[in-house]
Amino acid sequence: MTSSIAVRELPLFPLPGVILFPGRPLPLHIFEYRYRMMMNTVLESDRRFGVLLWDQEKNAPSNIGCCAEIVKFYRLPDDRMEVLTLGQQRFRVLEEIRDKPYRVGLVEWLEDAPTTRDLRPMTQEISQLLQDVVRLSSKLSGDAIDLPDDLPDTPIELSYWIASNLRGVPEEQQALLEMLDTVERLERESEILTSTRNHLAARTVLKDTLGEGFPAE
Repeated sequence: MTSSIAVRELPLFPLPGVILFPGRPLPLHIFEYRYRMMMNTVLESDRRFGVLLWDQEKNAPSNIGCCAEIVKFYRLPDDRMEVLTLGQQRFRVLEEIRDKPYRVGLVEWLEDAPTTRDLRPMTQEISQLLQDVVRLSSKLSGDAIDLPDDLPDTPIELSYWIASNLRGVPEEQQALLEMLDTVERLERESEILTSTRNHLAARTVLKDTLGEGFPAE
């Protein structure tokens, strides 16, 4: 579902292997001259720009991304920048207006379709899956691993949190970002977490059986 907000121009920052989600932080080290220019321009306006996954196979950016807002920045002596951003709305690029010195697109905002379904049971089930995954991971690694105290409790925010923490699978993350249905996103994440939990549980049984001879993954 597309929101009723009108389209706007947005500077675009393609990144390989990085997907930003609403409400999630993204620290960036800005060193290329064109992106230093972009950040200076953004800081003089509303501090917002778009983050897009760079598709290395197509050699082009994805057309759905997430708006980033600069919340903190620090200029280094050689004009590089350390920037902390926070994910805002998702967007779709309707048209790329220019690509020199950096990309600028005409974008429309995206939001999940409203639902009347009570998502609390699904949210509780997924929260339990998360706890199981963390507990088993901690047992396998021997390190204390805990979920954050501020884990989101609303369905859509929880879905973004889970998606942002699926490390090493940018294609899966991009697919979750592009979903415009909270239920669909949570269902897919439940499948991923269930598979992960079952895998970790099987490894835990092997570790308990083999003891010290069990190889670390």
